[in-house]
Amino acid sequence: MTLEALRRHILDHSVKTGDFVLKSGRRSPWFIDSKQTVCRPDGMLLVAEAVLEVLPDDATAIGGLTMGADPVAFVTAGVAATRGRALKAFSVRKETKDHGAGGRVAGALDAGDKVVVTEDTVSRGTSLLEAVHAVRDAGAEVVLALAVVDRGGTAQAILGAEGVEFRALLGAPELGFEFDGP
Repeated sequence: MTLEALRRHILDHSVKTGDFVLKSGRRSPWFIDSKQTVCRPDGMLLVAEAVLEVLPDDATAIGGLTMGADPVAFVTAGVAATRGRALKAFSVRKETKDHGAGGRVAGALDAGDKVVVTEDTVSRGTSLLEAVHAVRDAGAEVVLALAVVDRGGTAQAILGAEGVEFRALLGAPELGFEFDGP
């Protein structure tokens, strides 16, 4: 039920059709602006509910590369707290901070945490992979990489090569499109 409501929300608010240039430089007749779902109140709750349904029981933290992971991680941790589940949230900066406490991780991530690395939309999986490396560098263990939407269909192979299980709440086919590939 939650997943179907999330799919409908993404189709209504996040999927755009037209002529788009993707980050890779390729053109596409469709684009997913998933922040239109993960940043709307009703969408936030659907995302948190769907993520919590697939979150491993041993996960202690959730986060990933800023900006794509931030709304997913923060709303999921907040909703989890209302249910008595302590789940820390964090962001991985795109660059290492050279002042203050420094580092790439901002937020609550401790060595030894069991982490779900997340992202709103993945095309290839490279942002998730970058976050996996930062989490491992911080001394934590990645137990799952999770995307709200998998646009490209290649993240599973890329992350699997690193020994990380990948899961998407929805793939391009569930939204009526073919995977883009690399």
